[in-house]
Amino acid sequence: MKKVAIAGKTGKEQALQVCSVCGNYSEHNMDTTQCPVCHQKISLRKKDSLQKTWALLITALIFIIPANIYPITYLLKNNTLYPDTIFSGIISLLESDMFGIALIVFVASIVVPVLKLVALIFIALSVQLHWKFSAKKQLLIFTFVDWVGRWSILDLFIISIMVSVFDKGHLLSVYPGVAASSFTIVVISTLFAANSFDTRLIWDSQENQNNKLQDNEYND
Repeated sequence: MKKVAIAGKTGKEQALQVCSVCGNYSEHNMDTTQCPVCHQKISLRKKDSLQKTWALLITALIFIIPANIYPITYLLKNNTLYPDTIFSGIISLLESDMFGIALIVFVASIVVPVLKLVALIFIALSVQLHWKFSAKKQLLIFTFVDWVGRWSILDLFIISIMVSVFDKGHLLSVYPGVAASSFTIVVISTLFAANSFDTRLIWDSQENQNNKLQDNEYND
């Protein structure tokens, strides 16, 4: 007979594990390594989730510096290269009265990556250090950041469109710079960091914090 989940308690507290593919839950034991419904690999928690998340976040932190300092594109006109960083590109768009595109580039290439990095680092630290912060709020922040973070790839699409338009129009030649590769690594790293993070660790951290508080009250 299938064990019924109890509301208000975590799956770990009830010895239950959920399949990430089909959503079916089953009892956790040493012999259960596959989902009984879809036969995919199943585990109580993602293996080394926090370590993988930190590795990817540190990678993103390292590459976000050259992504904003070095040129993201080079414009070749009359045999002269004109480098453009993300900031100078935004300023150029504003000077050309292209306010809409400038806003998209600013949000997609600066605001979103930084916001996502800060939010993920905060949640990872909160889990690791067992900070007293609402688990529900952490989950809401993670869900929002994970959704909005996917739009950071827009900047790469804009660069690709600009390159194709300029080349086809024979106006000038556009070449990607070091920052383009760095920015791509930042986007991919943050996407994988969010994907590798097991949100159930938030509730585990909250549970550990509550247990510590109860132990302290009992000792007092």
